Amino acid sequence: QVQLGEFGGGLVQAGGSLRLSCVFSGRAFSSYSVAWFRQPPGLERAFVAAIAGSSGVSYYAGSVNDRFTISRENNKNTAYLQMNNLKLEDTAVYYCAADSRGRVSGSGGDYDYWGQGTQVTVAS
Repeated sequence: QVQLGEFGGGLVQAGGSLRLSCVFSGRAFSSYSVAWFRQPPGLERAFVAAIAGSSGVSYYAGSVNDRFTISRENNKNTAYLQMNNLKLEDTAVYYCAADSRGRVSGSGGDYDYWGQGTQVTVAS
């Protein structure tokens, strides 16, 4: 049974940085692609970034490109989202998701497993 847990959310000033972690419990983590999505208050969940299982291929939403970096350490069963130069509009609950078929996709429907989310609040 696969489980995902997100860590590292919190309150940060605009222009600051945070690193989120997504810890994977289960087998064969390196065969899963991992993505981050976020849901701002009152809005729908949106794609942020995704990374392949072992090739390192990644894909970003335009709104975070050049500010956010997705990475992973397969030997630690963990994926990360490094967020720099945070803006007020980055405030959201951030979710990690994993796809057993290894697709690098921006569509939430392609992911089998989801974490519970972690709150990121950016203050002025």
